Amino acid sequence: MQIDLNSDLGEGFGPWTMGDDAAMLDIVTTANIACGFHAGDPETIRRTIGLARKRRVAVGAHPGYRDLIGFGRRAQTGVTAHEIETLVAYQVGAFQAMTSLTGHPGTHVKTHGALGNACADDDGLADAVARGIRAADPGLAFMVMPGTATERACDRAGLRPIREVYADRTYDDSFNLTSRKVNGAVIHDVETALTRVKEMVAEGRLESVTGKRLPVEIDSVCVHGDNEAAVAMARALRDGLEKEGWTVASSKAR
Repeated sequence: MQIDLNSDLGEGFGPWTMGDDAAMLDIVTTANIACGFHAGDPETIRRTIGLARKRRVAVGAHPGYRDLIGFGRRAQTGVTAHEIETLVAYQVGAFQAMTSLTGHPGTHVKTHGALGNACADDDGLADAVARGIRAADPGLAFMVMPGTATERACDRAGLRPIREVYADRTYDDSFNLTSRKVNGAVIHDVETALTRVKEMVAEGRLESVTGKRLPVEIDSVCVHGDNEAAVAMARALRDGLEKEGWTVASSKAR
């Protein structure tokens, strides 16, 4: 009964900050670090990895579309598999350089926002992400959404999967997240999130918005770090899981 708790961090840019990374790093066991395309910059990446190292938190690259204004959450039409392969390899390579400078090796890659949503629904795009990861470092794990194209692509590429579910998002019948444009797609209530997470990890399944039960394997639980309630939710999740007998620890690739 071991589970990882992860969060997307390092999502500021220059003097602008987003979320409370220092507080989150005292709670989570894995941090996915923005690589500069949807958020982040070299100094922010290096600083966040350094904070994670001090707290013995595993770190991974969190590449997204080149979309600073839209925070990488706007769908991009016409982006080819070749382009996705390139942008993933580029961002992961930059991240790996920062881990070398910091002396805290990266363990995995997790796609961000609209890029992640697109790849979860398209096997060709998911394969492109996997190729980009392998090109940058075949030793890195691929953090995937179970039941989607990313999990299948991870298996085809021979990468180690880290299967994650979301504490603060709802799911549709395809195993993918419901659109943020849908009312209720983002869960803000801490108790609701905790109840859902405990059921997911105990029973190995998701429940879609239509009530469909979707069986999955789960290695990690994500709580987003870009809102004011993030720290309280992350703390409640960790405390609640530990009270249920779970050991909260990172799922390292190597």
